[in-house]
Amino acid sequence: MTQVGGGAEPEPASPLNGAGNGSSDTMSNFYTQVSSVQDGIAQFSSNVSRISDLHSRTLNSADDGASRQNEALLDELVGQTRQLSNEIKEKIQTLSSYPVSRAQDQVVRKNQTGLLRQKFVDVLQNYQQVERDYRAKYRQRVERQFKIVKPDATPEEVAAVVDDTSGTGAQIFTQALSSSTRYGESRTAYREVQDRHNDIQKIERTLEELAQLFNDMAVLVSQQDEGIDAINDTAVRVENDTAAGLKETDIAVKHARSARRKRWICFFLTLAIIAILALVLGLVFGLRTKSSN
Repeated sequence: MTQVGGGAEPEPASPLNGAGNGSSDTMSNFYTQVSSVQDGIAQFSSNVSRISDLHSRTLNSADDGASRQNEALLDELVGQTRQLSNEIKEKIQTLSSYPVSRAQDQVVRKNQTGLLRQKFVDVLQNYQQVERDYRAKYRQRVERQFKIVKPDATPEEVAAVVDDTSGTGAQIFTQALSSSTRYGESRTAYREVQDRHNDIQKIERTLEELAQLFNDMAVLVSQQDEGIDAINDTAVRVENDTAAGLKETDIAVKHARSARRKRWICFFLTLAIIAILALVLGLVFGLRTKSSN
């Protein structure tokens, strides 16, 4: 299976620039691109598993050096996975409008892109759930660290520190730190709270990007449905036009048969008239000859 970490993989030949011009070449290129997307989705799923593992290591590591290393690996892998998700989305969009002419190929395109889209949405949902779970765990860690500094903190103070978006939480934490009797432990807790806040912000960014991807895929479904409706409308028009054409053909055939029948009738009438004239003339000339003798 093709390994995709984040760099762009070579694009399979398209029907516009690849070798061969027949329908079989077109569909062969189509299936090659389908396989490429399947490989990308499998790699995306593998990346999500590794991201989950790195989140867990970051949370459970007691060593600052190891924690920093895990965070660096996590940032790199999240970036690669972000790029990979965009590549997969664009490839599915391209496949959804892949140029095919035969009706059966259009059905294949619709079914294959529908399956790829559903698989991609499934792995996106899994990634979204992983990020939500670890966001909750990071928030719990921040709450525990704050209570080390201020064990008697009110729920409002805890919420302000955990959900710090305007700097109010940092102020509360700093004030608690200045009055704490456990200075060394409090300083360590403060540093970890700052780190966890950074992690939470990164997760929030990832969740926003995933939400946008879901929206893009929904738009793609809508566009494809509109395309399918247009194809169906065209098929109905073609069917109606074909039926009308067959009806006109039947009428033309009937007219042609009627015309041929009339021509034959005229032909036989002409022969009969000629025969009667010949008989009459024969009788007339025969009687004249007999009278002369």
